[in-house]
Amino acid sequence: MNHPIGVFDSGLGGLTVLKEIYALMPQYDYLYLGDNARAPYGTKDFETVYQYTLEAVKWLFDQGCPLVILACNTASAKALRTIQQKDLSHIGPDKRVLGVIRPTTEVIGDYTDSNHIGILATQGTVDSMSYAIELNKFFPEVHVHQQACPTWVPLVENGLHSTPQADVEIEKCLRLLAEQSPTIDTILLACTHYPLLYDKIRSQLPSHIQLVTQGEIVAGSLEDYFIRHPEMESRISHSGQLKFYTTGDKDTFGQAASRFWGSEVIAMRVEEWKSGIVE
Repeated sequence: MNHPIGVFDSGLGGLTVLKEIYALMPQYDYLYLGDNARAPYGTKDFETVYQYTLEAVKWLFDQGCPLVILACNTASAKALRTIQQKDLSHIGPDKRVLGVIRPTTEVIGDYTDSNHIGILATQGTVDSMSYAIELNKFFPEVHVHQQACPTWVPLVENGLHSTPQADVEIEKCLRLLAEQSPTIDTILLACTHYPLLYDKIRSQLPSHIQLVTQGEIVAGSLEDYFIRHPEMESRISHSGQLKFYTTGDKDTFGQAASRFWGSEVIAMRVEEWKSGIVE
């Protein structure tokens, strides 16, 4: 039986994380799940995001995944800790759920010289204060400035990330972030959708400001996790297989996912959590 690494996102953004993980470790099997039918998560309350994420984790466990990566900042911020502390002991005591916030905050403080970091994220991630809290644990001297960008995910999901409309929305968020501190020298894209806007964001920033995405950081962190936990690494199947699932329309997902992935994505649809998969 296959035992893939499960990768979950509220929609498409987690593909930017999976792409980097797969590039670094193509030997493993991966199963991606996007909850497109209920996306976006960024504007939903904590309890809703927690319940949705828990359902997805249970489903991925049922598909044989011994390890699930929440490749979604909102899910990592609003659901990960509760799932780890409250649910894992009875839904999968021998399994693990990891997020994208902690591995990012463990290293992002090393990027800044001014000790002022800007965080661009969804409203849900900003409201959770997860980045400020976690960064303070590892880099208490770093000042965190957060800016919610509520229009960015819809732009990306609807394929509008290359349009003049995207330029306008990017300028607005960057201006609001800059107003918080003139000494920000590092900006983290704390939403996995945002890498598709990278070039446009970069073009609007001064050259001295670093722009950091999460994919490579999370991939490197997972590789290190397997070195530290060989007992988990040995449970992952090694045939280089990729499977993509969505709770939304599989053809719509496949077309959009292909933009994120850079090549054709064939997806299957999860009709109901208990009834399994519709081919």
